[in-house]
Amino acid sequence: MSSSETRKESTPDQTGELLEEEITAGSLSDAADMHYLTEDNVVFHKTEGQMLAVTVGDETHSAVYVHCSFPHTNKHMFLSVRTLENREIGMIRRLSDFSDNTQQLLEEQLQIRYFTPEIRKVITVNEEFGYSYWETETSAGLCRFTVRGGGGNVKLVSPDRLLVTDVDGNRFVIPNISKLQDKEFRMVELCMYG
Repeated sequence: MSSSETRKESTPDQTGELLEEEITAGSLSDAADMHYLTEDNVVFHKTEGQMLAVTVGDETHSAVYVHCSFPHTNKHMFLSVRTLENREIGMIRRLSDFSDNTQQLLEEQLQIRYFTPEIRKVITVNEEFGYSYWETETSAGLCRFTVRGGGGNVKLVSPDRLLVTDVDGNRFVIPNISKLQDKEFRMVELCMYG
């Protein structure tokens, strides 16, 4: 099939009816061109400024960041390594495929990028004028932050895991909302559905 050819594929919609979708051969080949990074074809290292750098073949990228495909469920699989311009260099299938030293470098970058303190106790949540003001005990200590109402700033990312994003873009997580005390749950519930 040439890049200009298309094929029709039947897929069920939400009602179960079959819909015909056109899939271009170009979009399929783009997906197949994924470049996987392995211990054999890439070297990670830190720059003098403590940035993560990567060498792939003859090309060195002096500052890269690591993006998780599944940041809330598995931070160690399908990691996209990207330039500061957001151009993907390649994909890491599993962090465990690399040496301990490389894993440590990548893990440091993931912790910086996805720093998400765990809320261990909800002390107070007060709502006023479309904002909620939280006081919590977290894995990073006592935290007070403000959350804008609506817009999915307090949302379930799995059946029990709740992600809270404050007005500054900082993220906090309650790993299991079913383990909250009743009083804590009532305060949080108002923000989830309010």
